[in-house]
Amino acid sequence: MEKTVVLNVVGLTQSLIGKNTPFLADWVAKQADGVAIRPVFPAVTCTAQATYLTGKSPQEHGIVGNGWYFREECEVKFWRQSNKLVQAAKVWETAKAADPSFTCANMGWWYNMYSTADYTLTPRPQYLADGRKLPDCYTHPAGLRDTLQERLGMFPLFNYWGPKTSIKSSKWIADASKITDELYDPTLTLIYLPHLDYNLQRLGPGDPRIATDLQEIDAVLADLIPFYESRRANVVVLSEYGISEVNQPVHLNRVLRAHNLIALREERGLELLDAGASEAFAVADHQVAHIYVKDKDRIEEIKQLIAQVPGVEEVLAGGERDKYRLGHHRCGELVAVAGKEAWFTYYYWLDDKKAPDFARTVEIHKKPGYDPVEMFADPKITFLLPLVAGKLLKKKLGFRTLMDIIPLDATLVKGSHGRIPDSTAEWPVFLSNKKELVPSADIQATEVFQLILAHLAVKQQQESRPTYHESPLKK
Repeated sequence: MEKTVVLNVVGLTQSLIGKNTPFLADWVAKQADGVAIRPVFPAVTCTAQATYLTGKSPQEHGIVGNGWYFREECEVKFWRQSNKLVQAAKVWETAKAADPSFTCANMGWWYNMYSTADYTLTPRPQYLADGRKLPDCYTHPAGLRDTLQERLGMFPLFNYWGPKTSIKSSKWIADASKITDELYDPTLTLIYLPHLDYNLQRLGPGDPRIATDLQEIDAVLADLIPFYESRRANVVVLSEYGISEVNQPVHLNRVLRAHNLIALREERGLELLDAGASEAFAVADHQVAHIYVKDKDRIEEIKQLIAQVPGVEEVLAGGERDKYRLGHHRCGELVAVAGKEAWFTYYYWLDDKKAPDFARTVEIHKKPGYDPVEMFADPKITFLLPLVAGKLLKKKLGFRTLMDIIPLDATLVKGSHGRIPDSTAEWPVFLSNKKELVPSADIQATEVFQLILAHLAVKQQQESRPTYHESPLKK
C-alpha cells in the first residue's frame, strides 16, 4: 500500500485559497490538483467526517448531526466520542481487510475512542469532583498520551474551543501527528486541523481579519505537507464544509414554547428544558435543527408552524428527509433547514435571568444544542481579565465557581454552516498531490471514501456517480 495522509482543514473553501495562503496556493498550482466536494447534509463536523470515512450517507451510518435526542434516555447529547456510534465500516477497516499490515493513525477526527484504528488521539478533559475541568487528551495506545504531552506540553484544551481558541490547538495536533508518524509510521494518517472554524464563525468569511487565520493555518500546512512528502506520502487536503455569512439567529424552541409544546423544569429560579416531557422541541445544530415530536398525529401541525418562522427555508417530514438521505431513527420527526443568512439557536428561555447556569459557560455536553456563542466572552463585562483571574484563583484554592463569561447574544455570530450553500465557492475542497487520482468534476461527499482508498492503492469497485460540473479548482 501507499503511505497517505489526509489533512482536514476545517472551513477551507476554494474562495479562501489565495494571497493569504501562499504555501497552499503554490502547492495547488505546482504539485497538486483539486475539486470541490458537494457537502453532505447536514454539513456539520460529525456527519461530514462519518460520511468521508464510511462512504455512506447519514441514513446508513447514523450520524445525523453533531448530536441528537437519545430516545431511550430522553436526553439530548452532543459530541459523544465512542466510535461504536458510527454504524458502518470505516475506511481503515476496509484497508486492513485488503492488507493486514496496514495501520492507521486517527489524530483528532471525531468518534475517535474505542475504534479499530491502530493509533488514536482525541481531546479528553479531566472533570474533577470539585467542578474543575483540566486540559488533557486520550490516546491509544495509552502511553502515547504521556509521550506527546511530555514533548509538547499539555493538550491546549482552552485554545481548542471557547473564547481563547487559537492556532495553538491545531499546531499541537500537527506536531503530535509528526511524532506519531516517527514512532509508528502508519500507512494512513488522518489529521484534524480546526483553526479556521473559529473566526469564520465569529467574524464571518468576509471579515478582513480572517487573513491572519488563513496565514496561521497556511504556516502549519507549510510544515506538515513537506514533512509527509519527505516520507513519500500521498498528501490529501480536504475540508468538511464551507462557512457562510449569517445575520439572523432563529430561536425555534421559543416558538415551540409560545405554543405550549416545550416542557420546562424550574430549579433555583432557572429553567431547564425537559425533553422527555415535551410535546415537541428542537435540537439546533448550526443551520439545521432536528425537531422531535412526541405525538405523531401532530407532526403536520408542527411542520406548518415551523415553516412559517422567519429564517426557516424548508421543513422535512417522514419520507421527505430522503431528499438528503437523512431518514434514520436518530433523526427528528421533522428536520428544519435555515435560510442562507440564518442559523438556529438552542435558546428556549424568554428571560435571560432564567437562563440555566450552563448557558453562560463553555459547556458542550449540557446544552441541548450547539452553541457557537461559546466562542465569545461577554462584551458587557468591563474587567474581563481580572474577573477570569479571580475565578481561576478560586478554583485553584478548591472553591466551586462558574466561569460564567459567555454572553447570551446570538447576534454576535457572523458565520455558520449546515445547509448546502448555493454557491460552489462555499463548498468544501478535496486537494491532492496525486493528481491522476483527482476527478475532473466536483464530487459527492460519499466519494471521499473511495478516493482515500485509491490513494492507499486499495482496489475497490467503482460506483456510478452523477457529474455536477467541471470544477473551477481543476487547472
